[in-house]
Amino acid sequence: MALLNELIIIDDKAGVSVYLQITNLFIHHIRQGRLRKGLKLPGSRELAGMLGINRMTVVAAYQELEAQGWIEMLPKKGTFIKATLPLLSPKALAGDVADFQLPAQPGFIYDKKRIIPVGSSNLPSAGKLAFNDGFPDVRLAPIEELTRCMRSLSRLSANKKYLLYGDAQGTLLLRRTLANFLCDTRGLSITAENILITNGAQMGIFIAASVIISPGDAVIVGVPGYNMANMTFQQLGAKLIYVPVDEEGIDTNAIEKLCEKKKIRMVYVIPHHHNPTTVTLSPERRMHLLSLATKYRFSVIEDDYDYDFHYSSKPIMPMASYDSQGNVIYIGTLTKTFAPAVRLGFIVAPKEFIQTGTNFRKIVDTQGDSLLENAIAELYKDGTIVRHIKKSVKLYKERRDHFCDCLQKELSDQVSFKVPDGGMSVWTTSLQHDLKVIARKAFDRGLIMKDGTSYDIGRQRFNAVRLGFASLNFKEQLQAVKIIKEVTAM
Repeated sequence: MALLNELIIIDDKAGVSVYLQITNLFIHHIRQGRLRKGLKLPGSRELAGMLGINRMTVVAAYQELEAQGWIEMLPKKGTFIKATLPLLSPKALAGDVADFQLPAQPGFIYDKKRIIPVGSSNLPSAGKLAFNDGFPDVRLAPIEELTRCMRSLSRLSANKKYLLYGDAQGTLLLRRTLANFLCDTRGLSITAENILITNGAQMGIFIAASVIISPGDAVIVGVPGYNMANMTFQQLGAKLIYVPVDEEGIDTNAIEKLCEKKKIRMVYVIPHHHNPTTVTLSPERRMHLLSLATKYRFSVIEDDYDYDFHYSSKPIMPMASYDSQGNVIYIGTLTKTFAPAVRLGFIVAPKEFIQTGTNFRKIVDTQGDSLLENAIAELYKDGTIVRHIKKSVKLYKERRDHFCDCLQKELSDQVSFKVPDGGMSVWTTSLQHDLKVIARKAFDRGLIMKDGTSYDIGRQRFNAVRLGFASLNFKEQLQAVKIIKEVTAM
C-alpha cells in the first residue's frame, strides 16, 4: 500500500488534529474511488511507520472510520474498506467534491466511428438453452488432461524458461508437432518454419489480412458469409466485393469475371462447412481458384476452421496442399477441438510471409501462452487429441442426425434446411416467420438464438440462421426445438 504515502499527507500547520486529518483523507479518497471497496488496509503499526507518526494516532483514526461505517476490522483477518459504504457522510474537508465516478465520455477527441462496432459475446445466461453458431460441447473437452499436462510441465526446471518472454511465432515444440500432424492428416508439406501460432483463428485472419491489405484494396468474400472476417477486412480499409455462395461453395466463375475487370488483392474462402451455409467448396472450384490466384497474383485466405469434423465422407484436401506457387494462407484452429476459451490457432504459409506475420503479431501481442502451447503439443504426441477428435466426431454425428430429425418432425412446415455433411450447425431458413420475432420470443421462453440479421448484405435478406447442434445433448435439442415450435405457433 505504498499509495497511501501519496494519498495521506498530514499538514502540521492545520488546525485539525492528526487523527481527524487521517480520517477525513481516507473518507475523501474512498469517495473519489482511489481506495476501492473491499481493499485490505495496512495494520495500524505498519501505517504509522509509513506516515512517521505515533501508532495510537492511527488506531484513533481507524476507530473513527469504523464508527462512521467506512471500514471494518475483522478478527484474525485485518482491516478492510467496507463493501457497502455509509449513505450519510460526515462533513468533509473544505473544497471536497461530490463522489467520484469515471465519466462516460473521454475528455479527448477521437474518431470512434473509425472502429466498426462488434456485437457482444456474453456468456449464456444461467438456466437458458443456447443455439450457438456451431461450437463444441465444452463438457466433453479433455480439460483435465490439459491442465494435468500443464502442471506436469510447469514442475520441470527445464520448462521455467517458458515463463519468460519467448518466440512470438509459437513454441518450437508445438510448431514441429503441428507440422507433422498437418502433413499426416491434410497433406501439407511443411515444417515448423511455415507455422505461426495465434490466439485462435480470428487472430490468424487479422494478422494475415493486416500483412496483405492496404486501404482501398479489393477483397472478395462470399455471400452469405462470415461476418467477423468481413468486419476485419473492412476495418483494415478493404473494399469488399460480394460473390454468391451456392451448393458448391463460392462462385469462382464470378471471381474470374471480376479479375478481368479490376485488381483483386485477396479472396477469403471457407472450403469446408462454409460459414454460415455449411456447404463445401467443390474440388473443381478449388482448382479453378488456385489457377486464378496464380494468373492474377492475388492471395487466398483458406479458413479451414473445422476440417476434422466430417460425418458423411472424407474431407477434401486443403487448397494449400496443392498450392505450388505460395498463394494460399491456410488458417486453422484448435478451438473447435477443445473449447472456445482455449485460444489456439495457426497460420500456415511460405516462410517469408510467416516471418512478416510474426513481426506483426509481436506488435499486437508479444507472444502466446508457452506452457499451454507445449501442453497441447504433448497431447498431440500421446494421442489424446486424436482420440478426442474421433470420439467427438462420432458423438456429433449422432447429435446432427437427432437434431435434423427433430427439425423435420416438429418444424417441417416452418423451416427449410439441408443436412450438413460436417461441422457443428445447420443452416436453417424460416419459411413463414420473421427470425427477429422468433429469436425475441424464444429468449423470453429460455432459448438464446441469433436472429440471422448479421448475414444480411444491404437489402439482401436471408431470414436464416445457423443453429448449433453439437453443444446440445438429445434432451436439450428437444427442448430447444419445442420452444421454437411454440413461438411459431403463437
